[in-house]
Amino acid sequence: MPGRTWAGTTLDDRKAQRRAQLLAAGLDLLGAQGSAAVSVRAVCRSAKLTERYFYESFADRESLVAAVYEDVGDQARQALADAVSGEADPSRRAERAVTAFVELVLDDPRKGRVLLLAPLTDPALTSRGLHLLPAFTTLVGEQLSRGDETGRQLVAIGLVGALSNVFIAYLDGTLKVSRERLVEHCVQLVLGADAFDSGAH
Repeated sequence: MPGRTWAGTTLDDRKAQRRAQLLAAGLDLLGAQGSAAVSVRAVCRSAKLTERYFYESFADRESLVAAVYEDVGDQARQALADAVSGEADPSRRAERAVTAFVELVLDDPRKGRVLLLAPLTDPALTSRGLHLLPAFTTLVGEQLSRGDETGRQLVAIGLVGALSNVFIAYLDGTLKVSRERLVEHCVQLVLGADAFDSGAH
């Protein structure tokens, strides 16, 4: 019974705790060592749980990888939404949004690698990345003030692609700049995009 308690916690509470342990282990492996390091056995070893408990929460390795990715994606969307909430000034919105994303993906590089690099290498995420990007594109488009709806969508798609590639290059070591320069550049990208009216003829 879900409501049954043991040592002060319910069965559902313990199941949720085990799932959280598995997600944390998946984030560690996928974000630090890459897709090849993620297996059911490795995740269970890292989480200090048996495979029985893995299959209590996830159907297979791919389901875990997808759940880790979606969890980080939810955190990113929430961070961006919180950052721009209540801010009317476009430059401040851009700075807050970029800073929030930088804090998420660079302060914990595991999350940046899961969100931006893992979809390029893990088959379990090749299609899911395409599902997540429209959500980011919509969020970015809502922050743009110029052009009609279609114009803002076009600009947002290009902007998300540009920002993603900048962060990917930073995370994989190709781009060697200071954090401050990275934030400044990305803010300018956002402000430049907002100044571009793609609806103009």
